[in-house]
Amino acid sequence: MLKRAQEHVSAPRAARQVQGATGRGGRGGGSLALAWDLARGRWGSLAGTFLALGLAVGILSMTGLVFASAQPQVPARYAGAAVLVKTPSTGGEVNGLFYPDKPWSPEQVRSLTERLGRIPGVAAAVSDRTFYAQAVIGGKPVTGATQGYLWPSAALAPYRLAAGKPPAGPDEVVVSRALGLAPGRQVTVLTADGPASYSVSGTVAGPGYYFAQARASGVRVIGLAAEAGADVAAIKRAARAVVGAKGLVLSGEARSATEPVADVQTRWFGYQILSGMAILVAFTAVFIVASTFAFGVAQRRRELGLLRTVGATPRQMRALMHGEALVIGVAAAAVGVAVGTACAPGFGQTLVDLGFQPRSFAVEIRLWPMLACFAAGLAVAQLGVWAASRRAAKVAPLEALREAVVDERPMTAGRWVFGALFTLVGVVLGVFIAGESDSVIQYSFYAAGTLIVGLSLLAPAVIPPLVRAVSWPVRSGAIGMLVRQGALTAVRRTASTAAPVLVTVGFAVLVTGMVETNVGANGLRRAAAVQAQWVLAPQDTPGLTDAAVSAAGGSSTLPTTVYTGARPFSAIGVAGRTKADVIAGDLQDLRGGQTMAVAEWAARERGWRVGTAAPVAFEDGQSLRLTVVAVLNKAPADILLTRQTVRDHDPSALTEPVYLPTPTAVPADTGAVIEKVTDRIAGIKEHEDELVWVFVLILVGLSVGYSAISIANTLLMATANRTTDLRVLRLSCATTGQVLRTVALESTLVVAIGALLGIAVAVTALVGITTGLTNMIGMTVSMILPWPIIGAVIGICLLLAVAASVIPARTALQPPRP
Repeated sequence: MLKRAQEHVSAPRAARQVQGATGRGGRGGGSLALAWDLARGRWGSLAGTFLALGLAVGILSMTGLVFASAQPQVPARYAGAAVLVKTPSTGGEVNGLFYPDKPWSPEQVRSLTERLGRIPGVAAAVSDRTFYAQAVIGGKPVTGATQGYLWPSAALAPYRLAAGKPPAGPDEVVVSRALGLAPGRQVTVLTADGPASYSVSGTVAGPGYYFAQARASGVRVIGLAAEAGADVAAIKRAARAVVGAKGLVLSGEARSATEPVADVQTRWFGYQILSGMAILVAFTAVFIVASTFAFGVAQRRRELGLLRTVGATPRQMRALMHGEALVIGVAAAAVGVAVGTACAPGFGQTLVDLGFQPRSFAVEIRLWPMLACFAAGLAVAQLGVWAASRRAAKVAPLEALREAVVDERPMTAGRWVFGALFTLVGVVLGVFIAGESDSVIQYSFYAAGTLIVGLSLLAPAVIPPLVRAVSWPVRSGAIGMLVRQGALTAVRRTASTAAPVLVTVGFAVLVTGMVETNVGANGLRRAAAVQAQWVLAPQDTPGLTDAAVSAAGGSSTLPTTVYTGARPFSAIGVAGRTKADVIAGDLQDLRGGQTMAVAEWAARERGWRVGTAAPVAFEDGQSLRLTVVAVLNKAPADILLTRQTVRDHDPSALTEPVYLPTPTAVPADTGAVIEKVTDRIAGIKEHEDELVWVFVLILVGLSVGYSAISIANTLLMATANRTTDLRVLRLSCATTGQVLRTVALESTLVVAIGALLGIAVAVTALVGITTGLTNMIGMTVSMILPWPIIGAVIGICLLLAVAASVIPARTALQPPRP
């Protein structure tokens, strides 16, 4: 009773404040103070909005700090080079894969190194060459560093000898002292050729293997070590004059542009997770805040009507709503930034442990991401209240006398127009996905998001037939009739409480179904591509050496990267007969070192035809003119070469797994193992699933967590506003149990409607995904929905909805204490 009395008292007090504000010029000068007073009086009903917004800002702050820290780092092995000269940027990301920049030609390397070495103040100009190298100790490859260098590159770190002496002959190597090998010991080192025995001539503090001579890849970086006291800025200017357009001259933090491609790829995967989290959080936060404020306006029509009665203008009503959002936004954003900042280091380390950030990554607490996220929280609050403020401004003064809760006009013209528009765009995007091969996942989220917005706007029109259909089994009883007619009478209330369930179930079904369907498609693709029973696979190494491949026999492919102009292409070297869908030419003509077969899309992009001779640059920097002998459909790589051609020009290339009809013996110390194909595929699937499901659990967890807040808040508001109705039912001879069952059934009905709409949204997007995957791999892909997970998500929503409605209803039905 006391709470009800306070609510009646707050409206006249607010009216007096509005009158005061109107008297000060009618421009809403006291709106913020009034908003603070009203928000303080309604804090219980606004707690859900505060939690949702605070959680959003917290997650945005956490991801923002990680994102700001996840920037390229200067490689440790270049820390001692005052200036770095690198090749022009020609690689980058193509369809989620990153390619290295095109190396200089051998002639350019010799010319640049000589001229850069003559710059005053330069102690040494070192052309950095890398290649695959990995020690084998105790019969097992040592994981971690797998790069070999020529000894002069150690000066760029600088790595000085911790013990021993530099390598002097072809059979000597300097290794990291972390391996525990003293100078004079023998060690087996794997290179692309195979295992070889080396004498440890010395050790250094850093990672890697340093040789006196070796077959190395082309040069992409020339490091300039400065003399003591040299002017680095002068060296940089002189280097630019020498290099011109042939490269980039870097110093200071700009040297991070030489970060290894593997680290760039890892950071890119991390960016996808951070971006997905930020987009989902921002979308859900705006959606929930908007839904909560809109529902609040519907619940407060009498209060708002009283304010209009005492002279509040529509402009003041809008200012009042935005003022409430500002009060909540400031408090929630401040708490969110503090929580997000505290959680950022732990989240960053989790990403490192999962392989979504390089080992060198560490979170740095910076001010600008925190300020940006605080401002974003305020913007989300203001954006979420925008529609509600417009609706509040249209409340008529006579609403103060209104007692009925019947929605006279649940669907406005704006809801019809924008709801139909968003739904149409979502359907069109779903159709577009079917013909898209490169951005299926990206467009599926766009389709789902627009459909969710569209169906939420159209919910008051869609819900009545759904209510009749879902409530059909319980239509005859008194409780069933009350539930059915209550949902049909208060359509806006039903739509507002179903909206968070729609978001939760929609995204949960979309994400989990997309993962399961994609996993099924990958299984079909692997099963179709592999007919053998056994496979020679790398064990703790990035690939297979030539020695292991030669011992096993069978057909094999040797991957590399080639360049035409500045454009990188994936290429493989093949040996023996190769199965491929030939559009033009003859694959049998692929022999020698002057021919290539190309994928149909690459031929179309570059204007190649059978017989075209095109210049192609390799990993060693050399260029050849290769003749196109065949154009292929669904080729295994952009360009196919002979295996020997790849080996001649890429001394670090490692062979992909080799499939064999029968098992064979594998020499020791080769870093290879014979496995059954089924075991190999299962292992790959398990590893991929582990990484993908981490991403899935993050997104689904965020969605469910948000819905928990929104469902609980919305139903608490709805139930609190219906206290009088519930007591009337009780006084009409209904037992407390019957009233509570009515409330529980209403919540169940709302969850059922939201779940049906969410599944409809997700299935629409998933139909496009399955069609797109079918077109991509050339085999029929079936939609796979993980019903146990979907059932669990719906069950959580149902549990939260029933608890958030029944508990306050039971409290309201209890007799007042004397």
